[in-house]
Amino acid sequence: MLSKERLHQLFQYENGNLFWKVRPAYNVFVGDKAGHKTQNGYITINIDKKPYGAHRLIFLMHYGYLPKIVDHIDHNRSNNVISNLRAADYISNGLNRQLGGNNSSGYKNVMWNKAKKNWRVALVVDKKFKHIGNFEDIELADLVAQEARNKYHGKFAHHGH
Repeated sequence: MLSKERLHQLFQYENGNLFWKVRPAYNVFVGDKAGHKTQNGYITINIDKKPYGAHRLIFLMHYGYLPKIVDHIDHNRSNNVISNLRAADYISNGLNRQLGGNNSSGYKNVMWNKAKKNWRVALVVDKKFKHIGNFEDIELADLVAQEARNKYHGKFAHHGH
């Protein structure tokens, strides 16, 4: 079982990286940077032959508990500076997503309304699709979408385009 105390015995934290305080394998030395970057961009560290996300280890080292999800505020999965990590749940983590690949407007929560021939702003609030309004101007629709995300999503609002 991992604990804050055990992690402090194993690692030294510095600027979002963990460095070994012990020699965990014959080819790894005290002072070596721990972990490797995976294909999906996360840093993974093996402890007792089990892989762990470095972001989760760093969060546990600093706060003494593990939430369901540790969210990277800047979306950079390898940026594990403690100020870039926050506790989240599945819903709030999903709110912090970047612009979807199937988005055709170029603006988050803004879509073309074919029937009305204008821009529709809508987002998910409390697991339900919430219509905010229709707008002739796409830039105005984007501003309204940003305000709606701030209002309904709070600190997990993400405005990336």
